[in-house]
Amino acid sequence: MDNELLGVAEGLVSRFRFERLLKQDQAGRRIALLGSIDGSCAVLVVERAAFDVSEQSLANLTSSLEQIHTLGTNSVYHWYLASTRHLPGAPSASLKINLFFPASEKHVRKYSEQRMHLVMETPEIYNKHIRPYMEKMREPSRLQWMRNIIDQKAEVDDVIFRSQRSNSRAFVLLPDLNWDRATINSLHLLVIVDCNNIWSLRDLKKRDIPWLWDLRAEVTTATITAYPSLRPDQIKFYVHYLPTYFHFHIHVVHVLLDSGSTQAVGKAIALESIISQLQTMAGDDNVGMDSVLMTYAIGEEDTVWSDVLEPLAKNTSSIRTDNHD
Repeated sequence: MDNELLGVAEGLVSRFRFERLLKQDQAGRRIALLGSIDGSCAVLVVERAAFDVSEQSLANLTSSLEQIHTLGTNSVYHWYLASTRHLPGAPSASLKINLFFPASEKHVRKYSEQRMHLVMETPEIYNKHIRPYMEKMREPSRLQWMRNIIDQKAEVDDVIFRSQRSNSRAFVLLPDLNWDRATINSLHLLVIVDCNNIWSLRDLKKRDIPWLWDLRAEVTTATITAYPSLRPDQIKFYVHYLPTYFHFHIHVVHVLLDSGSTQAVGKAIALESIISQLQTMAGDDNVGMDSVLMTYAIGEEDTVWSDVLEPLAKNTSSIRTDNHD
């Protein structure tokens, strides 16, 4: 990564001006703060990284924060490790920091405390209401960070594996911004597919089964090659529905990773379960996940809820929702 770009990114955190707490979660280990940088909206997410439990590190646990190290920066996303110096010349990370700047209203909503609803999305609701919303949310600016990675304009040095497929099903594997890139038991990687006609798991068809199995095999091999201490049966693949970004991507994590609601029922679906469901569908290769009922949890601050599902729930009995605080 360019040193000048790193310097600019590292300077952002110190200029953050706190306004209010948006949310505290993960048993109090993570906080989301709303604030500003040079007058523009910013969201700062701070969480405790895994502790170094060596005796020497624990003996120096009260050492103060001394430096901020930039892990990466891409479009409006910047992520860091805040470090405490336990040994001369050897910083040990104690905080993981994500900064969204300039932050959009969507970022503020996503990290705000909110009531949740359980939605049962029928194929009819998907085709008539959710699909058009997805299309509206696929404007280039919202997906620019993904395009930057695919087009090798950002995070080039972070890429673990780039498939060599000549067709439109190529993909990139790299660390997710939520991983500290050191703690293997917290491994969190991201597969971004270079395919503009797969927006979510709803676009997967029976004809995609061989490709999905091949992708899973390639990613597994690339992951254990990059991190030799891992075994294939320690790697978990899942897809979010609804996803935050409507460009198909797959999460790859260590089986021990506990990420709270992001891996919970109503949010994460195992890739193997999706493949199995496609395999058991009646019909030709064109049938797919757009024909099934999808159940998921959604917060009231999500614009899918406020713009689409809430008005639909008020005006028709065709959508079934259950409220959860």
